[in-house]
Amino acid sequence: MDGQQQSHWLCDVIQYQAVGWHQNDTTVVKHNAIRTPIKQPTSSYQDTFPGTYRPDIKPMTRKQICRVAVIGAGISGVVSAAHLLQNGIEVVVFERNPAAGGVWLHDDRQPLEPPYPSIKPSTADQPDITPGSPNEHVTLKHAPPGPAYDSLKNNVSTPLMRVKLGPWPEGTPDYVSHTVMKEYIQTISQRMGVEDATIYGARVTDVYKKGDAWRVHWTVLRDRAGVVERYQDESSQVFDAVVVASGHYHAPRVPDIPGLSDAKARWPARIVHSKAYRKPDIYRDKTVLLIGGGVSSTDIARDIGPYVKTVYQSTRNGDFDIPATMLPENGVRVGEISSLEAQDNTDSPPFTVHLKTGQTLHGIDNIIICTGYHITLPFLQPYHDDDTAPEDADETILVTDGTQVHNLHKDIFYIPDPSLAFVGIPYYTATFTLFEFQAIAVAAVFAGVATLPDDMRVEYEEKKRQLGSGRKFHSLRDREEEYVRELVEWVNDGRVKRGLPEIEGHTRSWREAKAAQSERLRMIFGSDSGKGKR
Repeated sequence: MDGQQQSHWLCDVIQYQAVGWHQNDTTVVKHNAIRTPIKQPTSSYQDTFPGTYRPDIKPMTRKQICRVAVIGAGISGVVSAAHLLQNGIEVVVFERNPAAGGVWLHDDRQPLEPPYPSIKPSTADQPDITPGSPNEHVTLKHAPPGPAYDSLKNNVSTPLMRVKLGPWPEGTPDYVSHTVMKEYIQTISQRMGVEDATIYGARVTDVYKKGDAWRVHWTVLRDRAGVVERYQDESSQVFDAVVVASGHYHAPRVPDIPGLSDAKARWPARIVHSKAYRKPDIYRDKTVLLIGGGVSSTDIARDIGPYVKTVYQSTRNGDFDIPATMLPENGVRVGEISSLEAQDNTDSPPFTVHLKTGQTLHGIDNIIICTGYHITLPFLQPYHDDDTAPEDADETILVTDGTQVHNLHKDIFYIPDPSLAFVGIPYYTATFTLFEFQAIAVAAVFAGVATLPDDMRVEYEEKKRQLGSGRKFHSLRDREEEYVRELVEWVNDGRVKRGLPEIEGHTRSWREAKAAQSERLRMIFGSDSGKGKR
């Protein structure tokens, strides 16, 4: 029987298990090639979502959803897989890194530097591994290290990031290290059965629809006679639906500033993207320029502040810039850059920076590019259109210039085919909590508990009219609670109709923590309380 026949056959089987093993020359990767549908939910899930599992409830009438691929094992992928599993849906999670954790998975290695300036979003996260590449380059391109630096902490408090699937360990402070954040994600993954459904080291290369089924292709690495190389793994490739939970922080955005690419070529070690930043002490007694005024730039400025002579922060006064009052005492906010010059003399700091205000900065030792990332879906190439402006995207395209994902209902469901869903797209939210509510909505729709409205396109076009195009399209600054309330009301409408108890939206403790954080932000930033969230 082929994969599609098998997928629908699974719907009629009460319980079965076939654990698949893939073995290559040096490693064994365990995964559930065929996942056991859960006959009874775990007690922890049942306590949180009583009455969720109902074998008498049929999946969506237009198509049975029995088997789902989840791409990514950060928080958005883990909560998506967990809620799908607990609704009796078979899941396979693909994660190119060796462990769950996503952006919080710290790696001392630095990623390979991106092109200067950026290339098109459609190819910005393509590994482009040529035969004979050094082993280190192959591994770095296959699963690039993320942006977590040594001292990184959450800047949205842990009470705001508690998911329904499990509490933080008792006594967890409001602000913790990346290690604590990673361990929280991994604990949920293990507790909810997601770990056993995950293929680690699997980089998804192609996702496409063929007939009624989605096909997923991926590569893994193998070591053959001391040479690391990729090869295609063809197993477990047919699914009824796909959840993209791969995150934002993969393809660095590098601005096209006159002189920047030449400066990078002359002094490659002195100019890096913030994704490669790890430790502050290498900048001791240096004068450093940060390009960009957002969260990562300000966090890095505060991290290197005690070590450097001066840290300049160049911004364009964008909507998402953090106030200059958050810079360290030796931090100086300056305007937009018009051009850069690089000197060949190694006896003095090599960079001179000209600003559009007419000011010139001399004696710059190092530059860190903090201009964010492209949104890119390298495994969904046909849904990219690099040459179209965001405002001109048609009704099928997903990514144009890398600033937003088009044609999604509630930033989740692909309107032309809702069996393709996204979790983790919105910005400026209490990420873990918000992404779990999205995951609950996906599981409800795929399990047939909630029904998508007929007017998804109308609602999307109205949102475009109100917000325009670009990065702000996915910002939930000052709108997060309303967004969650709408999701919960919609899901609960379906649950009530099927005799299921309602799920709770934001809890009282969450709202109290939100009010406390909003007050702290108002004291720091003034009336614009939304700035500064990760």
